[in-house]
Amino acid sequence: MHYRIRIQGHLDPSWQSRFGRLRLKQQQDGTTLLEGMLPDQAALQGVLLQITRLGLVLLSLSSKEASSHETGDDL
Repeated sequence: MHYRIRIQGHLDPSWQSRFGRLRLKQQQDGTTLLEGMLPDQAALQGVLLQITRLGLVLLSLSSKEASSHETGDDL
């Protein structure tokens, strides 16, 4: 699954490693977007737990099925 998680405020790029495979993108509206593929619900729960532990404010979470291009399943 491909996820887009919006967090209040700008996170420093050095925090990238805290969120594994998700890319950290600062947005012009003062939020940070975490975006990318997560393999399963357990990985998503780990990211959400990290957000909670860091005291960050979760603004939105959206997901969509990954295309075969995104998953590497092109055959």
